[in-house]
Amino acid sequence: MPSSIVLEERPISLAELKATLERIEKRDPQLGFRSTKTKEYLKKFSKLEEKKSNELIQKIKALDIPRIKDRQIIKIIDLLPTELDEIRMIFSNETTSISPENMQQILDVVKEYA
Repeated sequence: MPSSIVLEERPISLAELKATLERIEKRDPQLGFRSTKTKEYLKKFSKLEEKKSNELIQKIKALDIPRIKDRQIIKIIDLLPTELDEIRMIFSNETTSISPENMQQILDVVKEYA
């Protein structure tokens, strides 16, 4: 069995995964079991298209919020929180602390897309 080498590891949004899976499906019309299940999941839970998702990522990064990580931004994009408590829940298990003012800024930007 050939060994795999990880070239890059980074968080991706559901929208980006959905677009990638669609490109794979065009190349290989017959998806495997896991790919098919993933596609079904993405149809249910992916709320944005890839272009809008990337726009939102850039807008959140442009806020220059200190200590926010890419994986947290991606989680915000995937969930599209509409209330401050939902944003607090995203950061609840993190060691990163985000001020309420910064959370409100994130919420204001996300509401444009929700």
